[in-house]
Amino acid sequence: MKEKLPNSTLILIFGILSIIGCCCYGLFGIVFGILAIVLANKAKELYYANPDLYVGYENVKTGRILGIIGLVLSAISFISSVIMIITAGGIEGLMEMQREIYGSGF
Repeated sequence: MKEKLPNSTLILIFGILSIIGCCCYGLFGIVFGILAIVLANKAKELYYANPDLYVGYENVKTGRILGIIGLVLSAISFISSVIMIITAGGIEGLMEMQREIYGSGF
């Protein structure tokens, strides 16, 4: 009887969360993307050592791909957020720009 590959479902979930996390200034996406990739690499090594013992490698492959995509998107989001804050003159400058755009109710 074959065993389920350890953390295969968790890797898939982390991969999905890395893509969703890119919307939060990239920070959560970077964390979940790195976790998905590291766990997937460990699971891949375990699977390749003895592929006849395990099932669930599809989740590992999919989670790893999603983790890479999420990591790239999150890095772009994070870098663009940092550039936006720097060019606006810091957090205070960014808040002032938003007040000008949205009015004093912001």
